[in-house]
Amino acid sequence: MAKRIILLLSFITLNVVAFSQQKNRYIKIETPQGWCVVKLYNETPVHRDNFIKLTKAGYFNKTTFNRILKNFVVQGGDQDSLYEKGKKLNPEQKWLPAELVPALFHHRGAVAMGRDDNPSQSSFSTQFYIVDGKTWTDDQLDMVEQKYHYHFTPEQRNVYRTVGGTPFLDGHYTVFGEIVKGMSLIDKITAVNVDKNGNPDNTVWMKVTVLSPGQTKAVLKN
Repeated sequence: MAKRIILLLSFITLNVVAFSQQKNRYIKIETPQGWCVVKLYNETPVHRDNFIKLTKAGYFNKTTFNRILKNFVVQGGDQDSLYEKGKKLNPEQKWLPAELVPALFHHRGAVAMGRDDNPSQSSFSTQFYIVDGKTWTDDQLDMVEQKYHYHFTPEQRNVYRTVGGTPFLDGHYTVFGEIVKGMSLIDKITAVNVDKNGNPDNTVWMKVTVLSPGQTKAVLKN
């Protein structure tokens, strides 16, 4: 019995080590306003693999950033109308189980999946957003904690005070990546003219590609 337990613990340890040593995947998002590079988190494998699969299939290249709200988010992929209840989904469109990791939060530049108000907080597989947000004071963060029953670490508080983000979305939407190069793209996209609903006057198309390790090294080096 003791030998079985030791073998099981060894197996678990090896898997944890392998997971922690797994290299991150990176994708590049190009728009009329410029480009950015996003690191996909290994801690959210379902969302990571879904995004890579759709990217390789060229899915996002047929979509746009259709909802641009300065100081909040830049949203793209599919519009809300494509997954309203009662409508038939395309094969690529499905619900992903939430992967809510407390250490992955909505700081400026974070990339997360959209959803409706479903109780399981499942993500819609083809709609994502990039966080713009704003900076927050400790008093404001205290209010967010009280309202949403969420706790921010000292490190997260410091980021929200200095870098900014959308802390009220933490614990409710799956964050699966972050911009690691080209953060200025957020400012450029949020500078475009939009209507009262955040719909841009001119199409903000996107081209999304998966970078190879060599491409990643080169683009992050320059």
